[in-house]
Amino acid sequence: MEGFKKFLFKGNIVDLAVAVVIGGAFSALISSFTKGFIDPLLALLGGQPNLDSLTFTINTTVFPYGLFLTQLVSFVITTAIIYFLVVRPMMSAMRRMNLSTDEKSCPDCLSDIPLAASRCKFCGTVQQDPNVQLPTPSTG
Repeated sequence: MEGFKKFLFKGNIVDLAVAVVIGGAFSALISSFTKGFIDPLLALLGGQPNLDSLTFTINTTVFPYGLFLTQLVSFVITTAIIYFLVVRPMMSAMRRMNLSTDEKSCPDCLSDIPLAASRCKFCGTVQQDPNVQLPTPSTG
């Protein structure tokens, strides 16, 4: 039971829960943006304001492909917004602050050190060169 409590109260699980809630709210926001602005723009171009009603029929089976198109438009808009309003500004801020993602963790002290380092600057542990492959033991 003690291990379960530690798991529940770890910061990562709380962060994940918050991310899921914010993601759901963001998804609803994008869906309403799609229905309120993108669908009318598509109606100006294509003549049909609501893609959800687009279907085709084979024999007596109806395929509502408009539902897929609506979700596809929503997905593209969501990913574009996340990229341009979250990812790119974060990458730019990291570059300005000289925060490098070219680091690895030392296996002994778990400190972040440059990828090219041959020794850990904190504990002095010799680091394996990622470009050098160690020989595999032969069975013979």
